[in-house]
Amino acid sequence: MKMNEQELIQLLNAHEWTDIEFKEAKQAVPKSTYETVSAFANTDGGHLVFGIKKDGQSFEVVGVQDVDKVQNDFLNTLRQKEKISLILNVSEQLHTLHNKELLIFHIPEAAKTDKPVFINGDIRRSFLRKGACDVRCTPEDLQRLFSDASEERYDGRSLDYDLNKCFVDNDIDWYRKNYEKIPSNRSYKELDDMEFLFQLGLVKDEGKERKPTLASILLFGQDGYLRGLLPRPVIDCQRYMFRHDQYASGERWQDRAVCDYNLVQTWKSVLDWYYRFAEIPFKIDPKTLQRKDTPPDYVAFREAIINILIHQDYSDHCRKPEITYFTDVTRFWNPGDAFAQVKDLLEPGEKDARNPLLVTTFRRIGFSENAGWGLRDVFKNWRELGKIPPKINNNKARKSFELILHHEQLFSNKQRQFQKKLGLNLPIHQAEVFAFACKHRKVNIYDIRNIIGKSLQDCHQLAEMLVFKSLLQQVHPSFFELSLEIYEQLKLFINNEAHDEAQDEAHDEAHDEAHDEAHDEAHDDMAHDDEAQDEAHDEAHDDMAHDDLLQEELSETELQILKLCNAPKKTSVLLELLGYNSRTGNFKTALKNLIKNELIQMTIPESPRSKRQKYKISDKGKKFLKAKK
Repeated sequence: MKMNEQELIQLLNAHEWTDIEFKEAKQAVPKSTYETVSAFANTDGGHLVFGIKKDGQSFEVVGVQDVDKVQNDFLNTLRQKEKISLILNVSEQLHTLHNKELLIFHIPEAAKTDKPVFINGDIRRSFLRKGACDVRCTPEDLQRLFSDASEERYDGRSLDYDLNKCFVDNDIDWYRKNYEKIPSNRSYKELDDMEFLFQLGLVKDEGKERKPTLASILLFGQDGYLRGLLPRPVIDCQRYMFRHDQYASGERWQDRAVCDYNLVQTWKSVLDWYYRFAEIPFKIDPKTLQRKDTPPDYVAFREAIINILIHQDYSDHCRKPEITYFTDVTRFWNPGDAFAQVKDLLEPGEKDARNPLLVTTFRRIGFSENAGWGLRDVFKNWRELGKIPPKINNNKARKSFELILHHEQLFSNKQRQFQKKLGLNLPIHQAEVFAFACKHRKVNIYDIRNIIGKSLQDCHQLAEMLVFKSLLQQVHPSFFELSLEIYEQLKLFINNEAHDEAQDEAHDEAHDEAHDEAHDEAHDDMAHDDEAQDEAHDEAHDDMAHDDLLQEELSETELQILKLCNAPKKTSVLLELLGYNSRTGNFKTALKNLIKNELIQMTIPESPRSKRQKYKISDKGKKFLKAKK
């Protein structure tokens, strides 16, 4: 019986699979197996399944004929140092499927200090797991593995620089002021800057003289000293006025900040870039009567930015970190993976860090949580905003880390409608988990933890309740998917929604065309008589208008709306493209000002509150954008 990989994995659902590789191994262990062992050990671990024959995209259960021989040969070989450089703690299990015996081995990830794991005594025969393939390490891959394996962390290395010349005094002063604000810190006010840095471990005693660490140059270094160590930007920030799935390579950004200076200056620059587009709905503190205008997503962005600064691989001079902001997601990408497993990054406790000196230095001024990552704060802030949980991609093969923040609400209006149609009135946490399952068709126990912020035990209880209500079905102790009946109803609901939207769009277009046609006919009757007069007036007016338009100032939100209205758009579409969850005061004011200044116009001006109302750029608005270029 042949089946595809997904069907096979479902049959082998007794395991919480990481990566997986199938080998026929009917009578003997294939030689390529040891390349897979090296790849799993150097990457993220994985499972080897003996007794499965692969034929193109299909798989056949053939079974292992001599289980004891194959198992003993494999495990004995793994204990031979001349065959594989590291003895791995491999676990094995016998599994029967279709009356045939399968051998399943779990190959753990090696500790970073033991990498690279290689075979046949040749370090050039080190492999990484990329996709479903075992790929031989390039020289660059080996260098990154060696760098991570070093007992001396990269950021703690001493440099032969002159302490009196290599630092920016103002940046050290900024740090000291923030340091002294933290009550738990030991005060060093009486010390000069170099003694202060020495006490923090950022300057080291090297016999007769003191030397700066690489971390201190990264933090406070003059441009020339820093760029001699890091010939690439610290961060490249780009903002685009469309969804991430509309991005094409080479697409021009709307706003960009390339930071190739020290971390203190980079932090300030990235924060300024973020504030240029952050939604800042202010409110009044009832106790102090002071205005509070911190953006609601500030905590998530702050921790994500700090993560890029303190956890990137500064020894990697070929790849630069990026923050790319789209209307639907913000992506934080870093060279350098997290040493811990993703599921452990959100747990309390210290984590092994690539740049421990940078982590500690930022922590001392209240940046990043005690565990050194701050991801728990990111998830907590995003959860409080009701957004779809952030996504983490920790790619150990490519040595990269990615955090994605979704701007979309988890429990959207459409999901409310769907749950209402099903006659559901779920408690909020159940409603949110069910909404996530509807969006992805499945959910695992760690997704549930990210959504509700509770213990794994509480997450299991919630999932079991949704199974009891026949909304989910369990496919594994930690994995769930929509029940078949709910899935069919969801497909029907989505199809009906799409049909209704298409009808509304067609109706709107027909209405707009009829309205424009009637308006044009009435206008044409008068236009002929006034044409000569208008031409003369327009020529004189355009010269003045160009100067007026250049002097007119728009807010960032007004400018974004104006550019988006190059084609008629409904309010709901504008809100989605701008990343707003509702008609905030900021949005309402911007829209009102644009209409008042005749930069945009309604498609149905005689009925301002029409559900079919759209907004489009006016001729004056087009001239304004042209004048701004």
